[in-house]
Amino acid sequence: MSTETQITTFRAHYSALRAEIGKVIVGQNDIVDGTLIAVFAGGHVLLEGVPGLGKTLLVRTLSEALDLSFNRIQFTPDLMPADILGTNLVMETPAGRREFQFQRGPIFAHIILADEINRATPKTQSAMLEAMQEKQVTAGGELRKLVEPFFVLATQNPIDQEGTYPLPEAQLDRFFFKLLVGYPTADELTEVLNRTTETAKAEVNKVLGGDTLREMQRLVREVPVASHVKDYAVRLVLATHPKTETAAPIANQYLRFGSSPRGAQTLLLAGKVRALTDGRFNVSFEDIETVAPPTLRHRLILNFEAEAEGITTDHIIAQILKDVPKEAVVAV
Repeated sequence: MSTETQITTFRAHYSALRAEIGKVIVGQNDIVDGTLIAVFAGGHVLLEGVPGLGKTLLVRTLSEALDLSFNRIQFTPDLMPADILGTNLVMETPAGRREFQFQRGPIFAHIILADEINRATPKTQSAMLEAMQEKQVTAGGELRKLVEPFFVLATQNPIDQEGTYPLPEAQLDRFFFKLLVGYPTADELTEVLNRTTETAKAEVNKVLGGDTLREMQRLVREVPVASHVKDYAVRLVLATHPKTETAAPIANQYLRFGSSPRGAQTLLLAGKVRALTDGRFNVSFEDIETVAPPTLRHRLILNFEAEAEGITTDHIIAQILKDVPKEAVVAV
């Protein structure tokens, strides 16, 4: 299959999936695109916003459009790790003997909706770490592989609300993107009312299966990245590391810690997906710039001065994008 045909096929699958989601989700174009970019790159997504903005509905709609298994886990303060991973139960065999049998938890599915993930205690949140990175779990004394492809699409309420537990940095780093879900506009809210308070109901069709999705993910990996674009992504990440020679001034002022190498990996993979959706088989500077905020906003740790002044990680990322030149400056 030629490169042009592969790109056309990729765009067709992406557009079909986006169209099915558009039957239910009104507006939120950046959120939908960010979620689909992560899915086609094989990453997890964290959706943050106040209740009622359609975060859970977006994930449910995506699961309906994909021909993959789906489980929803409602995170609550009393949720235990075994409720997610599974546990050994004593079962009676036909011969009358009793033996332990492992009963799989809801984590054993292709798509996991981790609803209100920051309402669970740190002990339960930690049960997701191995699953999200290694795509396996250790349960019942054995190592058990998860199905492929595997995605965790998590929602959370803002941290300053009652009854929430901040996600540990190690878990945040495992999310490909963190997407901030905002309020709808007047026109969008009107359309939401039209769709949800009348008799008509949208029917979402399954348009993409697991095998096809894996093929699309392999194509993403094959997209080349020019050395100067890759160098730009590297310099962006290094600019977030405070107290280093490569740090941007704003990073030295407001950050305690910068992005991990996963941030650089995400910049390139997300840039590759964006290039394909635009009909290109090469990553541009604009691709890297566009995906930088959802890639880095949850990977930067603010210091006390930033929190006291109300400085956000998005503000810091915007300034770093201005400070870091696209072409490396060569010393003469």
